[in-house]
Amino acid sequence: MEHKKIGVELQDSYDDQQKWVLDSSLDSRGRVPLRARTGAWRAALFIIVIEFSERLSYFGLATNLVVYLTTILHQDLKTAIRNVNYWSGVTTLMPLLGGFVADAYLGRYATVLVATTNYLMGLLLLTMSWFIPSLKPCHKEMCVEPREAHKIAFFIAIYLISIGTGGHKPSLESFGADQFDDDHVKEREMKMSFFNWWNVSLCAGILTAVTSVVYIEDRVGWGVAGIILTVVMAISLLIFLAGKPFYRHRTPLGSPLTPMLQVFVAAIAKRNLPYPSDPSLLHEVSKAEFTSGRLLCHTEHLKFLDKAAIIEDNNPLALEKQSPWRLVTLTKVEETKLIINVIPIWLSTLAFGICATQTSTFFIKQAVTMDRHIAGFTLPPASMFSLTALTLIISITIYEKLLIPLLRRITRNQRGINILQRIGTGMLFSLITMIIAALVEKQRLDRTNNNNKPALRVIWLAPQFIIIGIADAFTLVGLQEYFYDQVPDSMRSLGIAFYLSVIGAASFLNNLLITAVDTLAEDFSGKSWFGKDLNSSRLDRFYWFLAGVTAANICVFIVVAKRCPYKSVQSSQGSTDSSVLAA
Repeated sequence: MEHKKIGVELQDSYDDQQKWVLDSSLDSRGRVPLRARTGAWRAALFIIVIEFSERLSYFGLATNLVVYLTTILHQDLKTAIRNVNYWSGVTTLMPLLGGFVADAYLGRYATVLVATTNYLMGLLLLTMSWFIPSLKPCHKEMCVEPREAHKIAFFIAIYLISIGTGGHKPSLESFGADQFDDDHVKEREMKMSFFNWWNVSLCAGILTAVTSVVYIEDRVGWGVAGIILTVVMAISLLIFLAGKPFYRHRTPLGSPLTPMLQVFVAAIAKRNLPYPSDPSLLHEVSKAEFTSGRLLCHTEHLKFLDKAAIIEDNNPLALEKQSPWRLVTLTKVEETKLIINVIPIWLSTLAFGICATQTSTFFIKQAVTMDRHIAGFTLPPASMFSLTALTLIISITIYEKLLIPLLRRITRNQRGINILQRIGTGMLFSLITMIIAALVEKQRLDRTNNNNKPALRVIWLAPQFIIIGIADAFTLVGLQEYFYDQVPDSMRSLGIAFYLSVIGAASFLNNLLITAVDTLAEDFSGKSWFGKDLNSSRLDRFYWFLAGVTAANICVFIVVAKRCPYKSVQSSQGSTDSSVLAA
């Protein structure tokens, strides 16, 4: 009630809009936030710290997981890759559940706390599996088969981390973006930069993980690395808690699926009614009554759903008594359209996700088989991923500081280029990555089969790691922005989960592709593309296959992107928000 009262009194006052944040958020005490004391970068910096820690832990494990499975658990290549893809898939699909819980019930702040606690439990169990005698892999220095107890503890630990990531990733990123008010010009510009600098912090965590943490795992011990990751995560949780007075919170509004279902039920029930002559005749509440988000403008696509907002009886008393399953607001209709709009984009980015999953599986395994000696130092295989992280940081910085100002002058778009153009650009770089990877792998195999030639040096893998980093700077950051901006305001945690699920679904698809391609290869040529190890495999052919799939997918994405409308928001003055249209 307090929020509604202040919103009615202050909405039309420019000075008060500068003083108060009137976007339905609340401060830590449940009051309307003061702009000068809450949110923006003063709050976002606390949130970015815990993201650095989470990515440090995740990539410290993920990039070296295939090495762990093949060397400590003694799994063959195909089994190890399959287990990595399953774990990666579960880890990046769990945010769909975590995002739903955050948006509907717990709220983003509480979900982050619960998820981080779960994450810490996984890290603790993983660490204990190396120090408690009964959970250690072996009772002696070398063994052929690790203890079953260690296997069980290890897999429970990594899937506890998956569950923790499921709540952590969608809630934390959307909670960080919530600290910026879309209706305030300066804060809206800050939010555009937030996603870029968020990814710089993320990459700093990755870079530290694939250099320092991976080196400790390979040379000192997995147990020591586990202690470091657990301590860093615990410290970052304390820092996150220290920022509580500065945070802006969004109240969970219940299941976001119910309003969507109401739209479909009402549209079907009124399917025989004629469309009104003017969209303004469709049912909508006033700005004073709508305090839980932003009103959306009418769009022409998916017009069938508009029938859900057709008013059958204009009597005010009848409107108040009308069931929400018979009459919904225009904004709810448009929010349902938004969810339908993102589905084709999600599907057409899966091929990119499949390319991205190769960096933590086959790319790392390639590095294991190559000459990794550099100036007397043996490079850990997973440290090659540092090139991707470093490239991502440099690419984002160049994009933010040089390309965006230049493109703004050319395109007159506040973002420089729109989000879907950014995503498509990254897809082109992923295609180049697969072509280079295929050529390098063929060269590596030729060297391996020729005993007179030395093993290929690991530096040959640098181009594919670097170019996929450029691809990530465009596509992954673009997907984050797209799925956060283009879903209903009440579903932004789920929006981030949609972005993460691209990689998760791609991991499972990657497993299906490996199985299908392997079966077809054996049927047609009698020889598998995936042997017991890389030297008996034909990974180059698989890379060429992925290049072909990516090229075809780019064509599909261009068609889908051209037909995809952007969210159209009513500004505080009642007109269409052009900054959203220019997305």
